[in-house]
Amino acid sequence: MTRAGGVKFSVPVNVAPCPYRVEIGEGRLEEIGVLLRKLFPATGDSLLVTNPTVAAKLAGRVESSLGEAGFRCHRLLMPDGEEWKTLATVSSLYERAAALGAERGWPVLALGGGVVGDTAGFFAATYLRGMPFVQLPTTLLAQIDASVGGKVAVDLPAGKNLVGAFYQPRLVLIDPATLSSLPARQLRSGMAEVIKTAALAGGELLELLEEQLERLLRQPGTGESWGRLIQKTVAFKARVVEADERETTGLRTILNLGHTVGHGLETLTGYRVYTHGEAVAIGLGVALRLSRHLLDLPAEEEGRIVALLRRTGLPLLPFEPWQPERDGPALAQALQRDKKVLSGEVRFVLLRRLGEPVVSPVPGELLHATLDELWGTGTGNGAAKEGVGE
Repeated sequence: MTRAGGVKFSVPVNVAPCPYRVEIGEGRLEEIGVLLRKLFPATGDSLLVTNPTVAAKLAGRVESSLGEAGFRCHRLLMPDGEEWKTLATVSSLYERAAALGAERGWPVLALGGGVVGDTAGFFAATYLRGMPFVQLPTTLLAQIDASVGGKVAVDLPAGKNLVGAFYQPRLVLIDPATLSSLPARQLRSGMAEVIKTAALAGGELLELLEEQLERLLRQPGTGESWGRLIQKTVAFKARVVEADERETTGLRTILNLGHTVGHGLETLTGYRVYTHGEAVAIGLGVALRLSRHLLDLPAEEEGRIVALLRRTGLPLLPFEPWQPERDGPALAQALQRDKKVLSGEVRFVLLRRLGEPVVSPVPGELLHATLDELWGTGTGNGAAKEGVGE
């Protein structure tokens, strides 16, 4: 299954006390046994956490590779879907690990998207006071975002990711070929985070997207360009995480570009209407326009990012028409729950120029005027659903 002559990329993540590498390359999933054996030369067992959907397509390949490297692999299935990212699911993993007699040195492998990675990571961080954790992300969003940074968490009825930890993996192995079977809507959702990163980084990543976006979307996970796209996106986030692993200096906040309004929309709709990437795309459009108003971001630079969002088929407007009197107070209340709120003041990640992010307070009057400007009646709210589907 390994692509002959496939180009390999490697991104170091230098976090204390245990730096690790993100290994990237088409067909590299079959290398997991060899890579894991180098990290754990004397270990005989491993735990593979995945869901039935991913397991049917990929678990056999992982288990075969582990077996060839001398690992016994114990598969732990969890249900598919965000609603299962809970303490109850983690408790089930604890019980099954205990029944197996799992030991602290057994690596825990997460094979799946962000839900599997978060849940398995929290399990690994807490069972036996910490087991080695390995990420095998299979969605674009997980590959370029959730698998890098060391945040693992589960949800409570009161909100998302309220119980969690900072727990870095020992290895991340990304095989872009796993994207070939990803539903188109999920691929576009992940691409929203890539575009966000391009706005933050500028330079080569932005140019790569502008030059090759349509081909990348037509052939998901295939060819050197996909590996390079993932490598550049991961490398940017890795450098930010290295400088502010536990969000103590504020630098890591810049990764939330587009997320302030995006999270607000997700909260308002109970996480049932938008994918994460769709909400971020809409929020990114708002952040760009606020950047023009507050920081004089050039209109042509706003246009470059908006064009990428449109070419990807991502929404720029809410799916339902914006009614300020009805929706404004509800969104304002949702924004007050944002983690960037300081002394009741909503702060946004904005851009002076592409590649020059800043965190800035935004007056409520300007925010609501900007939402009316972008989302108001007569601006074509129905177009928000363009490209949203299967």
